[in-house]
Amino acid sequence: MLTISELYSYPIKSLGGVALSHAAVTDRGFEYDRRWMLIDEHNRFLTQREYPHMALLNVEITEAGLLVRHPDKGHVIVPFKPALQVELPVQVWNDTCIGILVNPDLDSWFSDALGITCSLVFMPETTHRQVDQRYAPDGFITSFADGYPFLMIGQASLDDLNSRMEEPLNMDRFRPNMVFTGGNPFEEDLMKHIQLSNIDFYGVKRCARCVVTTINQQTAKKAKEPLKTLASYRSKNKKILFGQNLIHQGTGVVRIGDTMQVLSTHTEDRFMMP
Repeated sequence: MLTISELYSYPIKSLGGVALSHAAVTDRGFEYDRRWMLIDEHNRFLTQREYPHMALLNVEITEAGLLVRHPDKGHVIVPFKPALQVELPVQVWNDTCIGILVNPDLDSWFSDALGITCSLVFMPETTHRQVDQRYAPDGFITSFADGYPFLMIGQASLDDLNSRMEEPLNMDRFRPNMVFTGGNPFEEDLMKHIQLSNIDFYGVKRCARCVVTTINQQTAKKAKEPLKTLASYRSKNKKILFGQNLIHQGTGVVRIGDTMQVLSTHTEDRFMMP
């Protein structure tokens, strides 16, 4: 039996994740997930790839908004609704979409905390950012996530990786939205149609991993692992693969303890690869 064991949201792209007991599924992913994003002076997204110390900014979802803490700079509250209604085009990878500036005082705080001039933007409901149509049909949208509304990883996959390494890693290195127990290592790779909490999820692309996985999410220090080990047995077409990206149809609530049903699978030779 495949059972949901962990749920995560990442309200501000590339900052700390929030562990959840349950999560509302919206049209573009979990509620709040990557609906906010920090951008540079050219309106381009910031991530831990270039600024590993973004990991040190922890986020908590409260009734008043997002509580963001920095170990040296104190904390701020990011409101759920921006105080301003200033729209601007922002860039996420090759996509350009509309974001709303949140608050200039928050921009100053984040700029001070990160040591780089930046601004915080919010994705409004009117922004519909399409997922990569090379791997998914037209009409599916996502937030400021890298490319898809969900990332799923099996606990057995992490256990398999850790069995090959000198020091085990936590799941937070891989920043999934959903983790499940049961099944075999990398069983998620070939899941095509999954039903969970009366919502249909579809596996569309194995996740190609980057240097963010090498950043300790508690200290922001970088190392060679896990990419070094993963490259020895999880590499294809010059991509290192771990986890699967999902799109979905339907809304509802997913809870820890929910059972997953796999209704169909991909075949290895027909599965779309990065």
